[in-house]
Parts: sequence; structure tokens; C-alpha cells
Amino acid sequence: MVTVTKAPFHIILIKPSKYDDDGYIIRWAFGMITSNSLACLYGLTQDVVAKGILGADVPLVVRSLDESYQKIDVKKISRRVRDAGARAVVCLAGVQSNQFPRAMDLALAFRKEGLQCMIGGFHVSGCFAVLPKVPQEIQKAIEAGITVVAGEIENEWGHLLKAAYEERLEPAYNFLDRKPCLAGVPGPIMPAEGMSRFFNRQSSFDAGRGCPYKCSFCTIINVQGQEMRGRTADDIEKLVRTQFAGGVDHFFITDDNFSRHKDWEAIANRLIDLKENHGMRLTLKIQVDTVAYKIPRFVEKMARAGVRRVFIGMESVNPKNLKAVGKQQNQLGEYRKMLLTWMDHGVLTYAGYMIGLPDDTYESVMKDVEYLKRELPLEHVQFFIATPLPGSEDHLKFLRDKVPMAEDLNLYDTTHACMDHPRMTKQELERAYRDAWGSFYCDAHLRTLLLRRKGPRRRILCNSLIWICANSRVAKIHPFLGGLFRIKGRKQRRPGMPVEAFLPYYANRMTDLLVYTIKLLWMIRRINKFKREANRPENADYMDDAIRPVVP
Repeated sequence: MVTVTKAPFHIILIKPSKYDDDGYIIRWAFGMITSNSLACLYGLTQDVVAKGILGADVPLVVRSLDESYQKIDVKKISRRVRDAGARAVVCLAGVQSNQFPRAMDLALAFRKEGLQCMIGGFHVSGCFAVLPKVPQEIQKAIEAGITVVAGEIENEWGHLLKAAYEERLEPAYNFLDRKPCLAGVPGPIMPAEGMSRFFNRQSSFDAGRGCPYKCSFCTIINVQGQEMRGRTADDIEKLVRTQFAGGVDHFFITDDNFSRHKDWEAIANRLIDLKENHGMRLTLKIQVDTVAYKIPRFVEKMARAGVRRVFIGMESVNPKNLKAVGKQQNQLGEYRKMLLTWMDHGVLTYAGYMIGLPDDTYESVMKDVEYLKRELPLEHVQFFIATPLPGSEDHLKFLRDKVPMAEDLNLYDTTHACMDHPRMTKQELERAYRDAWGSFYCDAHLRTLLLRRKGPRRRILCNSLIWICANSRVAKIHPFLGGLFRIKGRKQRRPGMPVEAFLPYYANRMTDLLVYTIKLLWMIRRINKFKREANRPENADYMDDAIRPVVP
């Protein structure tokens, strides 16, 4: 019997980037932060392939692309599909509000080439979860023949791909009320392609989803819910072993608040076992709330499991601002004790800090930054402009109150002022944001940070400070959007913006690259100089008010 093999079906997974203020796509030669959404979708797609859900006689070709460090050539990808006589679907994954304009441009270009497209992620999901009607930009996508998908798709992905293969995708899907149990679900997989384009052999996974708190600026609680759902310790061990076998030893646990995962201790015990009894030297980063350090054994076990960095949602040191955004669990009087607890266990601390909360002024922001530098043993601060993200309660409230907000979603990246502030102009707000970065990461404070950190972690701190300053001080971009050595394409500019002439464009690019390289090397030299100074014997007993032990 002759087996007839059908034409291949191409599944093209893309994590889009966003445009910079000049209309160029933000893309780097080397990236730093992998996309968990893309990894989740890739893992689920590999499971569909393994199970033969579309039929044993349908060859599946899966490709995963992250535009933050890979070029998306629409015509080349489409031509490859056509030349193979294949069908295809393009899946734009994990699309945030600031990435939606780029995702839309990519989807329209692929539709013009005759390929099916789906857009999912937090923008679509947040709008479907909170807004009373479908917003204009999503309606435009639907009218252009693009399928939009809201919610989590672990239980739906095979059905969606089957519908795409049979060319019967519906205009919109809403799975927000069908939140999956994550136990036993295939975990995220970072494909080997592109792994060399990151500084570390790294990947990510979400051990759980949801958050019990009610912060008004947050979209997590409206998309993933307030009831925590998680993977099991068995699930985590399986995915860590799989990735480790492929050379991955750095993991970012992307849970919005890992400390509230009901099985955190079982997961920690399993990771400790892998590290201490199976020789798997893992390096982990987690996100937690400010009171996680009070959970018995939590900090100790996280450190033993390999946590070297912890991101803490501090948001503000102004009690009025914390109350305004529903962050009552944050108690200013406990910040120093909390940070010292993490520091004493060898974990580097990162704080998320919002600028532009209701009680802020330019002067108060700069005063608060000085407080952070002087009083708290914080080693990294990631500053953000308070932004009414679609899918949050803040955005819905401002919409109902008819408060003017920026129409261009590309600006909703927490680095631009998207609405008027009651006590600052937009220009003052953005100046406060820029100056906050400049003040916290000034040379004097970089030296202080390295003096405060004792032992082998000082080298790790030095490297992470280089990374942050390479982006915030040299490239003038938020580290969450950053990388190393910016790549631009003269003709890959936002629609509506002119293509620059050949000679002026390349002259400017060469100048930009030369200046960037010189500033980067100088900055690396400076920070390493501060580290060498901190290593001197006379600085071994350095002490200041921020790291002085808390007296009970």
C-alpha cells in the first residue's frame, strides 16, 4: 500500500517587537530576556506535532521567531511556504499593547501574501476581559481577516491549529472563562534556534498564573485571574531536566508572584534536589511581593534552589501613592528589613518603581530616589512610568471618566507619558523618569552599590549593573526592551514614516554605532574600576545606613 503524504502545514510562531520613537523596529544583535509566551506556544505546538492531532499524514513545519533579535522577512517566509506547495498559519504570540501596532503591521503584510494570521496575548485578552466593547484597533484586525484570540490556549491549541489547517478559523475566540489547569500541561520550550543570541544559556517558565492582590494598574488579575493555578513539582522537574539537557542552566520563573504559588515549597525542594544531588547548577530569577520574605523558609529555600535575582513589586515609597493603586500590602517600614533578608542570603534585589502615581511631582520623585539610594539596600531599580494599560482597572476607569489617553498604542510601553498627570506636565513626567534613572545609576551610587555587596556576588552585581547601564545610560532604552548592539533596517520603518536616503542613513548608523561602542567600553571600564576599588582590603568592612543590621 502506498501512503499518500499531504502537503506540509507551516506553523510560524512570532513574538513581535515594537517601534522606537523614530519608527524603527527595536532589534538587537544579542538579546537578554527570552519570551515565555513564545516558549509556551512552541512547547504546545511540539505536543501537537507529537500527538499527530492534524493527522499522521500531515507533515508539520514549525518555526519560532523572536523579533527582538531575529529579522522577520515576510516575503521570504511567504515564498518558502508557496514554494513548498504548503498551507500556513502565522501566530503572533504574547502581544502586549505596545507591540500591537507592530503585530498588526506584520499580520497585514502576511495577509497580503495570502497567509492566515492569529494575534493573541495580553492586549487582546485584556481588552476582551475588561472593556465593554471591542476597541477600534482589534475590530480593524478582524475586518482585515486576522483572527484574534483572547485568554489562555493550553486546552485549545490543537483545535485552533486544526481549524487553521482546514482554513476555517473564526474571526475571534474568547477563552477567558476557560482557564486551564496547568498540571500536566506541556511546559515552555526555548528552541535551539537563536539560543546563541543570548548572553546566557537561558529560558523561562511559568510555574503558575494569577495573583491574589488587586493592584489597579495590573492586567494579570483580569486576564489570568486572582485564583492561583500552577504546574506541579513533577512538571517543573521535567521541563528543567529537558532544558538542562539542551544546555540551558539559567531560568526566569515568570510568575507574577511566585511566592503565592500554593506548591512553592514542593517546587523549591525539587529544584534543590536537582542542584545538590544531581549536579544541575541552576541559576534562577523570580518575582515576588514585598512580604514574601515573611513566609517561613521561603527565602532560605529559594537561595538554596539557585535563585540569584529577585524582582520585587515595590512601586513607591510614598504611602499615598501605594494606597491610590491598591498596594496596601507594601509597608514602607519593612522595606529595609525585607531587602536585607534577601541580601543576607546572597540574592540580588531588583525593585519595580512607578513614576507618575497621583501624589508625585518632579521634586518628590527625585527626593524619593535619594531616599532609595540612602536608606534602602536596593541593588537595582527598574523605573516605569505609570501607564493605563488596556486590561487594567485604571484604564477602564479613565475610559469611563472620558480622561484623554494616548491613541498610539506603541507609546504604552511604560517609558512614555500616555495621559495628563494631575501635578506634572507630560514633559515633566518624562523628565522625572529619565532623571530617576540617571540619579540612581550615577557613578557615585554605582560605587556605593558595589561597596555594599560582599563576597562572590559582587562580580554578578557588577555584570548586571553593566547590563542595565548599557541600556539605560548608553542606548537610552529601558533594560526590559534592551539588548547589545542595535540592529536597524533602513526599509523596515513604521508605515507612514519615510524611508531615509541611503547615504545619510548609513552615515548616521555608522556614527551611532561608533559612539555607542565608545560609550559602552568606557562605561564597562568605569564600573569594573569601581569593582576593583570595592575589592581593596580597606573596604572589606564598608558600612552605611542602608546595610546596617536592623535592630529588633
